[in-house]
Amino acid sequence: MNVQQFLNTVDAISAWVGKAAAWLIIGLMTLVCVEVFKRYILNMPTAWIYDASNMLYGSLFMLAGAYALAQNAHVRGDFLYSSMRPRTQAALDLLLYVVFFLPGIAALVYAGYDYAAISWRIGEHSTVTAEGPPIYQFKSVIPLAGALVMLQGVAEIVRCIVCLRTGQWPSRRKDVAEIDVVEGQLALSAYVDEETRKTAIERAQKIDEEARQRGMGGDLQS
Repeated sequence: MNVQQFLNTVDAISAWVGKAAAWLIIGLMTLVCVEVFKRYILNMPTAWIYDASNMLYGSLFMLAGAYALAQNAHVRGDFLYSSMRPRTQAALDLLLYVVFFLPGIAALVYAGYDYAAISWRIGEHSTVTAEGPPIYQFKSVIPLAGALVMLQGVAEIVRCIVCLRTGQWPSRRKDVAEIDVVEGQLALSAYVDEETRKTAIERAQKIDEEARQRGMGGDLQS
């Protein structure tokens, strides 16, 4: 397995977990709708739904972390970063990963594992409501999500090293983005002629590509 294959594999794992976790939003939405109906229409509120909603949202938030990192979607000071050359970007990223990211995520995994182990050992239940639901399975998501972010972070460090050597960011997996939605809408529009549609798509693609070059490298079609 070469370096690019390793990066693609890690990106694929993060994307799969993130997209799988995204389905939790359906369960969360269902619980909230049920609770609103029972509370305000039937006047029969359900105590455990509050805890369940928190666990679903927390799991979604944590499990999507590696996916966001794989898509370079975390917030950064782009007004400075985007003006730097790729090697300067890579050097800065590498420094921050080594000094802050690795120790922080390692601490999260270590503490999260201990946190979850104790919760399983005592069969912990929520104390927010009377007879709250078990929460040890929810706490197990903490070290799991941390490990996934750590794995993706290692891939990002490898990307930095490759960029320092070559002067260009290695490609990353392409996911559905706003540009794809624009292309789809233009393709289905009956009010835009073919030449205008083609020009608009090319212009949008150029803007998107320039933005990616200011960020972290090109894409790999999945």
